[in-house]
Amino acid sequence: MSNRQRLLITRPTDDAEPLTRLLRGMGFECLVEPMLTIVHEPGPAPDLTGVQALLMTSANGARAFASRSSERRLPVLAVGNATAQAARQAGFAQVDSAGGDVDDLSRLVRARLDPVAGVLLHVAGSRVAGDLATQLADAGFAYRREALYRAETAQGLSAATIAVMTAGIIHGVLFFSPRTAATFVRLLDKAGVMAMVARMDAFCLSPAVAEATRPAPWRRSMVAERPDQDSLLLTVQAAVSDEPARR
Repeated sequence: MSNRQRLLITRPTDDAEPLTRLLRGMGFECLVEPMLTIVHEPGPAPDLTGVQALLMTSANGARAFASRSSERRLPVLAVGNATAQAARQAGFAQVDSAGGDVDDLSRLVRARLDPVAGVLLHVAGSRVAGDLATQLADAGFAYRREALYRAETAQGLSAATIAVMTAGIIHGVLFFSPRTAATFVRLLDKAGVMAMVARMDAFCLSPAVAEATRPAPWRRSMVAERPDQDSLLLTVQAAVSDEPARR
């Protein structure tokens, strides 16, 4: 194996692939251990009667909508750049990114859209973070959420991941959600390798994600300056740039 820094990615497979390409371009080696499997819910195309725009809070929402509906003319307001990119890849031409979290998305909606122009359809999973519905209702918007997919948690760490953790050749682990982080910590305990993370860093998208990693004895727990992928990658790069590569 090379002596480049090695990172473990815990994102679902579809999200992990583009992230892996980015990190490899930055000079890292990557291993992927998805903590969630995305399952698209069956059903008809969403009812778009009276809808003025689509709200997307994950790339999985963009992909799930695209699998259900051929509509691509509606404008999309996305929570962050990765979600916006997934919407563009799905064929949407009018896409704006809030570049952050649901609070940023709420501000973008209020700045760009008119409450009297129609309903906002939030295409999402069975679980959502934040309270976008209340924020938009308080601003006078008609809001509807449709769950188009669900995320099923992993039941165990793979033998390959346990092996590299035990060998001490993982520098850090990237976490994008509290649920993912909590699942990983639970599976560390289940596999009996909790102590191994004392030699690793946890790279967390937000303080809430970092809180979910706390039961494990990380070498360091580092939080992105902003809750988006670009900021998290800057955090990773800054944390390891002055350290010798681990063998």
